[in-house]
Amino acid sequence: MKRINLAATAVESREQRLGTIIGWDGNADSLAEESGYARKCTGRKGKACELCEVRGPFTQGSVCSEQMVECQAGNVRDAVLIQHSPIGCAVSQTIYNSIYRNGLAMRNLPVENLKIVSTNLLEQDMVFGGIEKLKQTLDDVIERYNPKAIFIGTSCSTGIIGDDIDSVAAEYTEQHRLPVVPLHCEGFRSKHWSTGFDSTQHGILRDIVRKNPKKQEDLVNVINLWGSDVFTPMLKELNLRVNYVIDMATVEDLAQMSEAAATVGFCNTLSSYLAQGLEQNFGVPELKAPQPYGIAGTDAWLRGLAKLTHREEPAERYIKKEHARIKPLIAALKLKLKGKKGYVATGSAYSHGLIAVMRELGIEVNGSLVFHHDPIYDSEDPAQDSLAFLVDNYGDVENFSVSNRQQHQFYALLKRVNPDFILIRHNGLAPLASRLGIPAAPLGDEHIAVGYDGIVNLGNAILEILQRRKFHEDLSKHVKLPYTKWWLEQTDPYIVARNPQLIYQD
Repeated sequence: MKRINLAATAVESREQRLGTIIGWDGNADSLAEESGYARKCTGRKGKACELCEVRGPFTQGSVCSEQMVECQAGNVRDAVLIQHSPIGCAVSQTIYNSIYRNGLAMRNLPVENLKIVSTNLLEQDMVFGGIEKLKQTLDDVIERYNPKAIFIGTSCSTGIIGDDIDSVAAEYTEQHRLPVVPLHCEGFRSKHWSTGFDSTQHGILRDIVRKNPKKQEDLVNVINLWGSDVFTPMLKELNLRVNYVIDMATVEDLAQMSEAAATVGFCNTLSSYLAQGLEQNFGVPELKAPQPYGIAGTDAWLRGLAKLTHREEPAERYIKKEHARIKPLIAALKLKLKGKKGYVATGSAYSHGLIAVMRELGIEVNGSLVFHHDPIYDSEDPAQDSLAFLVDNYGDVENFSVSNRQQHQFYALLKRVNPDFILIRHNGLAPLASRLGIPAAPLGDEHIAVGYDGIVNLGNAILEILQRRKFHEDLSKHVKLPYTKWWLEQTDPYIVARNPQLIYQD
């Protein structure tokens, strides 16, 4: 296992550390076989097995690592994030502010706006450097907000001009006796935005997590986004308390992560780096178990956590009680959903969990798009190979594709399977599905499918969106897709990636 190096201020990118890819086409079983440490490659050290990546000649649209820092560090309630960037990089604050406010409301926390500011770098700063602007911004932030911590996120621009934010952060940390945390998250640092999760988590591990912890044997770190509070009722059955991180946490919540009895998450993509950093550097064990989706995954997740925290008996009572409670509810949903075909377009590990839940509900799933694929996670433990767990427990997914939210590929991907509905997290692709007459559930609550209740919740959400199918079918009759006749006739979504010379032909 490769050790996470907290001496360095910058995180190693996912493609360097894990072998992450953003282009692939085939079936889920083949991808699991080629990349899965749960099946083979168990003797290798360091990076995962090399995958044959389908690399396109252009990127139509995506997001970047800096935006993931916005939605992580920018969501710490009593901290401030400074985007050391031109003002254009701050445009996503609008949508993240809405998500943040909704998340606070779902958790019954005081609703407030994000505290993210931009240094507003201009052309002259690109020539002469932006350090003085950064210092002025730090002074203003300290005076205006009196934060418990300050994060400084870099941008492509600051990466190009080479501003030394590490020295500035160290200077202000010493002067003001509060953590000023540099986060190296230039958009060009990594080909996939998930490295931005790791950048934020790396900075928190280095500069905020308490170095001399007093252990709390009933505290569990839950690495999450903005979803509703589904983990407190689950963990309460095991006499455990939840420490939600990173989004909507306080600086103290982050500091006490080293005091917890264990660390868990709802998605391996999000939790991999932070959980291993806590285990390797602070002795907080990470739960190595399948994700808590579907009956099999939730059972294994609860039993794994119970073993870590020595609560096996209450866990077994809870599992037995929940099986009996949800059995008739699932049976009723399966009758209503019989014959329906679904499609999932989300992040990788999250997609694996959603497919498992849909198959628990008897829904046919023969297609999925994931926005990237990690052949391995930081623990390198086979129990966390979520793709292999999906295939081995719920069967293959015939059309399993990796693409970083490329609109031009989505049309042919959907035409392959013609689903009745899609589940999607990043809803920029949903309008295209609507134009094809396919309703989409944007899954604004990331925790909707987690645990035993999650099976029932997702089933009810799918029934709701199916009621709107007629609207989308009518819409499809009155809109025109923005693609040429030649492109719409293609059956291979990756034809340009496989034959890049085509973009130069008339």
